[in-house]
Amino acid sequence: MAERRSVIVGTGSCLPEREVTNAELSTRVDTSDDWIVERTGIRSRRIAAEGETTSTLATVAARHALEAAGVEAGQIGLIIVATATPDYTFPSVATQVQAALGINDCVAFDVQAVCSGFLYALSVADSMMKGGTTDKALVIGAETFSRILDWEDRTTCVLFGDGAGAVVLDAQNGDRGILATRLHADGRHREMLYVDGGPSATGTVGKLRMRGKEVFRHAVVNLADVLVETMDALGLTPSDIDWVVPHQANMRILQGTAKKLGLAPEKVVVTVDRHANTSAASVPLALDEAVRDGRVKQGDMVVLEAMGGGFTWGAAAVRF
Repeated sequence: MAERRSVIVGTGSCLPEREVTNAELSTRVDTSDDWIVERTGIRSRRIAAEGETTSTLATVAARHALEAAGVEAGQIGLIIVATATPDYTFPSVATQVQAALGINDCVAFDVQAVCSGFLYALSVADSMMKGGTTDKALVIGAETFSRILDWEDRTTCVLFGDGAGAVVLDAQNGDRGILATRLHADGRHREMLYVDGGPSATGTVGKLRMRGKEVFRHAVVNLADVLVETMDALGLTPSDIDWVVPHQANMRILQGTAKKLGLAPEKVVVTVDRHANTSAASVPLALDEAVRDGRVKQGDMVVLEAMGGGFTWGAAAVRF
């Protein structure tokens, strides 16, 4: 009997209308387009306008994914939103999306693993679906990191953007679907990437702080290792991979990881130049773009990977 798997049957995304270029940022902080592009590969990012929140972006992305999947909102039995920038301390973004979609009752909650959040949420949803919780689920990564940036710190404010991406999962028997996930965390490295506020510690939202060089070094090693671990679990080699959809943090991290694994650069989906780092939203945003422009096709072997503050990191192998 064929194994029950969680198949990605639809993708969707949402980006704020406002685009902020490097040239515009250079009028606000001591930086330049050349400086940002050379160090990060980023040329522009989207910034949420007043009234745009993590939940509104997540809802639009969810609607697009449902439409692509041909699934009615009422068929969804599970919503997981990965985010580090919720609208409120509570209720969760997931329940706000649930209400906006007109779903009266389903399992709905948020996952917080920063940039790795979508991989964590995907793994949790896959496990719950295999356990029989539901046959159809929405997994969303959504962020408004612009709300926690120090806009006077040129080393961090140039790196991030806002957006949301979503996938619809359908439980099916067969060879397609999520084949393996591997997740990790190491809380010893908190000081390298964190937000200096929170409800319990300071009673404030806080601002993002990062030691870029240290994060870069850990990212290349951890991402390469978890990709190898995930491929090894399935007996795969880099030549078996059709597409890598990485967390869009920094062009040099993407290139360094691909080189370390011997992956062809043309197999790596890149959106960081236009979206910057959208944290938990970056993987589903990039995936949606690659699906909609025809690069990712049914039957392709796709590997997703991400690393974020905590540190947390993970990867998933998916047969489309």
